[in-house]
Amino acid sequence: MNKDAKIYVAGHRGLVGSAIKRALETAGYANLVVRTRAELDLTDTSAVADLFKTERPEYVFLAAAKVGGIVANNTYRASFLYDNLMIQNNVMHQSHLHGVQKLLFLGSTCVYPKNALQPIKEEYLLTDALEYTNEPYAIAKIAGLKMCESYNLQHGTNFISVMPTNIYGPHDNFDLDTSHVLPALIRKFILAKYLHEQDYEAVLKDLRLSSKEEAVTYLKSKGITENAVEIWGTGKPRREFLWSDDLADACVHIMEGVNFEDTFDNPSHVINTHINIGTGEDVSISELAALIKDHVGYPGELTFDHSKPDGTLRKVTDVTKLHNLGWKHSISLEKGIVQLIDWYRKHGTV
Repeated sequence: MNKDAKIYVAGHRGLVGSAIKRALETAGYANLVVRTRAELDLTDTSAVADLFKTERPEYVFLAAAKVGGIVANNTYRASFLYDNLMIQNNVMHQSHLHGVQKLLFLGSTCVYPKNALQPIKEEYLLTDALEYTNEPYAIAKIAGLKMCESYNLQHGTNFISVMPTNIYGPHDNFDLDTSHVLPALIRKFILAKYLHEQDYEAVLKDLRLSSKEEAVTYLKSKGITENAVEIWGTGKPRREFLWSDDLADACVHIMEGVNFEDTFDNPSHVINTHINIGTGEDVSISELAALIKDHVGYPGELTFDHSKPDGTLRKVTDVTKLHNLGWKHSISLEKGIVQLIDWYRKHGTV
């Protein structure tokens, strides 16, 4: 990409999109196209067509998506399927119609089977059943990566799909009902520490409430007290986590130096062209919780609600393909956690 190339970052305010925007700006790319959700509904086909007709971007980072944790995915199944399919279809099709030179589509490792062998290789896609709780989201992302692959084969486009592992970082979702596990744990332990220190002013400011009694009751319903923090499930599942700025760096690296033909070995059987992005390292939820607890400085106990679902017992990616394409992560999990705790203390849920 030339430094003056027009680049559209879809989803620039989200966890991943904001990191990509920062990475591009740091690298000297100044001609960026962005739209807020209020300015552009990506599920609106006509509105997306108008954007591409007006702006004519040369490169597209498709980081926009409807995302959430186990509860959100399992509750709003139709919304996660419909919204993500519409976003992907609109942006990819308009990119094709308007001659975009390269598009990078961000999926998720939830596209892989629930009981996939570990670590997960790209070739394990569609070899078994998906995890039920996030099946609609996974199906949408599978459709997206297959759309990239199919448009490349039929239309000669240069669309690349990447499947990031669990991402965390600045501007994460810390909502206790809809967030992913790592940011939720950070907020839980920070709030529990406030309670332990009887710093109710900080609690009320964080929760944006005016009543101490209401705040304490609410936090108790979320398993947060001054003496203990409750974690969903057994704590045994193992997960992999990648700092958002590392993901952004990988995305820029791929956009600058990797093309569709670099993503497969056999030209006569083009399949599984997507690229895993992760660290190749995992940690149990109980180990993760203990690490966050220690760095927050909360002295209370950890408890586990075994009645709640664990989800897939282990999920870690094989990142051999990514390493062979010249990129490896640089931020350790512990360093990232320390940075995100500090970020949350400064910015809160804003």
